[in-house]
Amino acid sequence: MDFIQIKGAENQQIEAAIFAGGCFWGVEHLFKKIDGVLSVESGYTGGYKDNPTYEEVCFHKTGHTEAVRLTFDPKVVSYRKLTKLFFEIHDPTQLDRQGPDVGEQYRSEIFYFDQSQQEISIELIDILKSKGFEVHTKVTPASKFWPAEVYHQDYYAKTGGTPYCHVYIKRF
Repeated sequence: MDFIQIKGAENQQIEAAIFAGGCFWGVEHLFKKIDGVLSVESGYTGGYKDNPTYEEVCFHKTGHTEAVRLTFDPKVVSYRKLTKLFFEIHDPTQLDRQGPDVGEQYRSEIFYFDQSQQEISIELIDILKSKGFEVHTKVTPASKFWPAEVYHQDYYAKTGGTPYCHVYIKRF
């Protein structure tokens, strides 16, 4: 597990999670609203090039996906609850796209840090499949996460916009 020690929070273990569900702006925006989520950062992961740029990712030169890395307090919000929310704020049945955004950089993927995260992710996918959803979400070991450029961080807060391809749909 990727534990992060928060200054002034002795003996408090904070967990990390990485989710890719289309454009990172909308995913970041919606996760920031959840109690217990301490930070959300947009970036790139799952590729083969060090320190990719937005342009390289968009032009399919790196294999990366747009993703968010979040830290959370598991005493306030569980990984299971966050993963359920992930499946309810994007469409896991779309392959390499979310709405009008098309390409491998918009794929649905969960990058897990430990066996527990992997098992929870697979269990929730199985539940969705049992409900008739054709889920395309990949479950992959976490790899290097590269923060996106500063102008991508807190995008909707900076611009006053709202997500255009992420809406909440109850699936559980």
